[in-house]
Amino acid sequence: MTEKLSPAANERLAAWRTGGFLPAWAQAALDELVDTKAWDELEDRFFRELSFGTGGMRGRVIGRKPAAVELGPGGTDNPAHPAVGANTLNDVTVARATMGLFRSVKNAGGKNPRPRLVIAHDVRHFSRYFAELAARVWTGLGGEAWLFTGPRSTPQLSFSVRALGADTGIVLTASHNPPYDNGYKVYAAHGGQVVPPLADQIVEAVRAVQLPETGPVLQQATAAKGQGWETVSAELDQKYVEAVVQVVLDAPLIRARRPKIVYSALHGTGGVVIPGLLRRLGAEVVEVAPQMKQDGRFPTVPSPNPEDPRALAQVLETARTSQADTGLATDPDADRIGTVFREADGSYRSLTGNELGVLIADYRLQRAKELGWLPKAGCPRAVLLKSFVTTPMLDVIARSHGASCVNTLTGFKWMGAKLRKYEQQLFTALAAAGDQRQPAEIAALPPAERAALYVNHSSWMVFAAEESYGCLAGDTVRDKDANAAAAMCAELAAWLATRKLTATAALDALYARHDYHKESLRTLTFEGAAGVAQIQRALSSLRANPPKTFGGRPVERANDFLLEHHDEEGETIPREDFLLYDLAGGWRCAIRGSGTEPKLKIYFFAKEPLAKPEGRPALEALLKPKLDAWMDAAVAEARARADA
Repeated sequence: MTEKLSPAANERLAAWRTGGFLPAWAQAALDELVDTKAWDELEDRFFRELSFGTGGMRGRVIGRKPAAVELGPGGTDNPAHPAVGANTLNDVTVARATMGLFRSVKNAGGKNPRPRLVIAHDVRHFSRYFAELAARVWTGLGGEAWLFTGPRSTPQLSFSVRALGADTGIVLTASHNPPYDNGYKVYAAHGGQVVPPLADQIVEAVRAVQLPETGPVLQQATAAKGQGWETVSAELDQKYVEAVVQVVLDAPLIRARRPKIVYSALHGTGGVVIPGLLRRLGAEVVEVAPQMKQDGRFPTVPSPNPEDPRALAQVLETARTSQADTGLATDPDADRIGTVFREADGSYRSLTGNELGVLIADYRLQRAKELGWLPKAGCPRAVLLKSFVTTPMLDVIARSHGASCVNTLTGFKWMGAKLRKYEQQLFTALAAAGDQRQPAEIAALPPAERAALYVNHSSWMVFAAEESYGCLAGDTVRDKDANAAAAMCAELAAWLATRKLTATAALDALYARHDYHKESLRTLTFEGAAGVAQIQRALSSLRANPPKTFGGRPVERANDFLLEHHDEEGETIPREDFLLYDLAGGWRCAIRGSGTEPKLKIYFFAKEPLAKPEGRPALEALLKPKLDAWMDAAVAEARARADA
């Protein structure tokens, strides 16, 4: 084996095979892979350990070449056991992560004598199994665990951590990844994903858990009698729905216009909340029935990712048949949303995450002024949050309304950290003024009153968006929320109908005021251990030999986020392996390795002046060959650096 595997993989495999901590089926699976000389499979499973990245811990639960004992009679449609390995999600890695998380929380001395954990899960292979395993491990260590009765969305987990006064939360999901993946995402007590230094402390605590320690813990969890955890009540489900309803600025508008909305859950958790939510708001809802069934195989789509146009095929067909105003689809854990809007000729346009973000942001800022939530001239304490790789048009829109736009690193965990900061600033200011109201009292206020408090004493987050089809409004959830996004889309559809506008016409009007912006994303996928090295090689090469041009356009400034940078509020931005290039003509290009997938992502941002809204199609046609050539050249350069 030492000749067939890398030293790191060989060492880890030996530790797992001889450590005495594996369940019998897992020991048999590894023996089978060794006996069949599945070296590539073993290398992928053991060349590294899973770690907490931008989306937590995520990996395969079904190997590329699974052992027969892992599959069992159900095969890949219903595998008996998760893939065994240091770099996969399985009983050992879930138990180890939970043990490390428990010790980190316990050492931090939280408010609960028995550290309290809330767990949610999606519909994927082993999601429920891992959720129950984590709950049994946690309670076996002396903690208190709360678990939902069935699949729930990631944003509902974020809400519930705060609502239950928990010390931490876990959601078992791999978001929009392929069916063979699953993930373990950790949340802090404030409801947002963990960020440094807390994330670093958890990582160190997990690393400190010795593999043999997991054996007795797993045995105890397996042998435990009874449920062993508390069940999250239906009352808390309803409180979450109430919080989502409050993100709508003009509820009477939806009831008056009664937009017709097609909805698909893409076999995930969105069906738990969204259809009932939209009907409650006054929309007419048409469900894509085959895709409402929860199914971790995602059998009706090539990919359960609403960023993939193929995932919206049945939504489009149902929208055409029913002549709906809009169609919506959410990913398996219901934190991302894909949309289509009806055009004047009866066809449908699919909006990118950037385009939807631009429309909702402009609408919410304008409507907040009209409703008196903001002064007519705007207010710098009204804030849009976005990532650096999301359209710069949001920065322009914020300035046009007299508001602020704050850029963060990629991932809503950084926006959740901003929301926590705004909340802390609010209560510090209230206490200084002699106002002793507690968070629960502020949360119970009507949305307009809460917004006024934040505007007067801190910063009010009007809207947050990422190009990857995630957005958020409100102050009770600290992660992107497709349930809230669906409510905002219903409001947007009603507003467009009131103005007799299509989404395209509304966008063209904004382009005429703020320049035409065009964004695109290209990805290079690299699998396994070799792929990780290729991604790092490309990024290292760009630093060692900085390009003077990128895709043929001169580089005016290179922003390396491994160096110190500060955001618009003066806060230091955590260092990350991410490069952002300002190019000639106001164009931009960014490149980063994905924190959750084996991909190198390249983001493109172009802009050109547009004199009149009706001139957009001609400008777009004129720019397309130039944009395509630019992106092709940049991708080729990144590929060459990765392969060098």
